[in-house]
Amino acid sequence: MSKDLINKILLTLGFIFLYRLLAYVPVPGVNIDVVKEFFDSNANNALGLVNMFSGNAVSRLSIISLGIMPYITASIIMELLAATFPALGKMKKERDGMQKYMQIIRYTTIVITLIQSIGVSMGLNSLTGKGGESAISIDMDTFIAVSSISMLTGTMLLMWIGEQITQKGIGNGISLIIFAGIVSAIPGAIGGTIDLVNNGQMNFLTVIAILVVILATVGAIIYVELGERRVPVSYSRKVMMQNQNKRVMNYIPIKVNLSGVIPAIFASAILMFPATVLQGSQNKILMAIADFLSPSSYTFNIIMFLLVVFFAFFYASITFNAKDIADNLKRQGGFIPGVRPGASTSNFLNEVASRLTLWGSLYLAAISTFPWLLVKAMGVPFYFGGVAVLIVVQVAIDTMRKIEAQQYTSKYETLSAVGL
Repeated sequence: MSKDLINKILLTLGFIFLYRLLAYVPVPGVNIDVVKEFFDSNANNALGLVNMFSGNAVSRLSIISLGIMPYITASIIMELLAATFPALGKMKKERDGMQKYMQIIRYTTIVITLIQSIGVSMGLNSLTGKGGESAISIDMDTFIAVSSISMLTGTMLLMWIGEQITQKGIGNGISLIIFAGIVSAIPGAIGGTIDLVNNGQMNFLTVIAILVVILATVGAIIYVELGERRVPVSYSRKVMMQNQNKRVMNYIPIKVNLSGVIPAIFASAILMFPATVLQGSQNKILMAIADFLSPSSYTFNIIMFLLVVFFAFFYASITFNAKDIADNLKRQGGFIPGVRPGASTSNFLNEVASRLTLWGSLYLAAISTFPWLLVKAMGVPFYFGGVAVLIVVQVAIDTMRKIEAQQYTSKYETLSAVGL
């Protein structure tokens, strides 16, 4: 590895370490024991799932309890608006416009974070421990102001850390933050599993079966994520002569999973929101709805399957712009053999992308639900979902690709320098 690549990796690890330190900085005025007691009793429902994605920051009610989700929500909203309004989509494509576009996302993140932080602060007012002690140790109005500012500061710090990793480190900063949060919960999960085996609540053969399910899930994710359809492209002789000293790609790579992990995250967020809100209710009807939407229920996973398929098609239609690809190809003097340039090429690419998205969406939906069904059938007393595994493996693959790309770039620059 070159010195520059090593520095980028160390910088990335340093920012991830800073992120994990922030997870242990609590919001002022909170009784941590009461909050932890509450989350321990709700480890197998929507609140437990939210806590897992935050790297246990929610159960400690740290200043980064809201995590990076407000930023992701703001980004998704802007993507939808950019696809709906042409002027905003045009702004995103321009260099100066992209800076304004990112600035709007940051302001939107602030608004979403303030709304969520105020809601969490007000909800803590009614939370009490088993001994009747309150979750808040200071005046309610003061606590709302202090906790809202603290959580807003924490989310802004996470957003800054993510941007710094993307610009100066290796990989996508936001994805790596989510990755680090999930991975940080693995030692605790291993320890909890060992305790269950020692207490006789879980058979050792069941542990082996769970490991087989995890390895099979990881293998399936790697196999599909590396899969792509390569649409062949030909260039005119003139173009080839002009670029004879440059590498001209002779195919268009279209991934099987065009939408990435976004559909699974978005579907989880939509399903967890009502379940989380209804969790503290004492009304029998609302409690029944909360159980109906619990991540450990069959109905949750059936709805999850359908939502992931829907969002996979929806997000793929936003991210994959066949018209732009066809226009760029025509401008560069390239064409797909047997397909006319322009509208015919765009229609052909859309058709290929739609067929791939069908299988990609079924794959995402299966990974998001089937591992839990298998573990449920084994009688395991804790929640295990494929969404977390999907995120971890996807981010790991993407980061490794970026490291390899940096290595190839360094080798190319070295060879160029020697040639000179």
